[in-house]
Amino acid sequence: MARILVTGASGLLGINLALETKREHDVIGVDRDKLKSAPFRVLHANLLRPGSVNSILDSTRPAWFINGAALANLEECEKRPEEARILNAEIPAEMANACAARNIKFVHLSTDAVFDGTKEGAYTEADEPNPLGAYAQTKLEGERAVLSANPQAIVARVNFFGWSLSGRRSLGEFFVNNLSEGKRVYGFTDVVFCPMWVNHLSRLLIEMLEKDLHGLYHVVGAQPMNKYQFGVEVARRFGLRESLIEPQSVERSGLTAKRSHNLWLSVHKLSTDLGRSLPDFSTGLDGFYTQFQQGYPQKIRSYQQP
Repeated sequence: MARILVTGASGLLGINLALETKREHDVIGVDRDKLKSAPFRVLHANLLRPGSVNSILDSTRPAWFINGAALANLEECEKRPEEARILNAEIPAEMANACAARNIKFVHLSTDAVFDGTKEGAYTEADEPNPLGAYAQTKLEGERAVLSANPQAIVARVNFFGWSLSGRRSLGEFFVNNLSEGKRVYGFTDVVFCPMWVNHLSRLLIEMLEKDLHGLYHVVGAQPMNKYQFGVEVARRFGLRESLIEPQSVERSGLTAKRSHNLWLSVHKLSTDLGRSLPDFSTGLDGFYTQFQQGYPQKIRSYQQP
């Protein structure tokens, strides 16, 4: 059993990772003020406060540290680029330095959005990023700062779906919530991505730590699809009306932040280093649906501060 520190513990990854791993490991979640009565230890802290990273590490003494804290809303990053840079680049660099000094294995979560989406086919870890907006730019700065400060760290580029504290954090929830209410929604036909169920992602990150991997990895689903296709697959699995999903181009969406059209990431490096193939999309979608049937979304939301 390892002691794992998880920042961003109220986020989509943080809460699910903590719940997924708390039986096998000693999990400590770091959260500013959103969690209450969570079934794992929670440390309330403000990462923006000077000295907080060192203080948290000294008080908790983890073996592993997974950083899921970020300013992840693309539109908000465009409005507040300096705050995005602090949370997405400067603080992760500080974490990487602190972990290197204490011999703590560090995992930093990045994003598939560091690519501009102009490549034909799948991006590999060797491809040169070209971020289009403030979110992607600051996340790329974070990647480079982390690996420069701590070459033994893991930087994982991710894209995932699952159930969240608010019920509104993932694309999977977006389709389930709206289609369940009979609302018409758009699905982008010109944005290709590789979605992974957050519980699969959580297990993979732990496996990567157990195998003592380090460096940059694509930790996404093995199956590329556009967002319209993703919505249709969710609708079919949940028995909802796929006809409510209207195909649309992202260029007509009215969103402020630019989106890449192709975020197909190769997982060959990770699959090779783990010695096995990654979970397929249908298995993750089945898990997402089973959680829904078992009342997992309601359980997650019960941990939220009123």
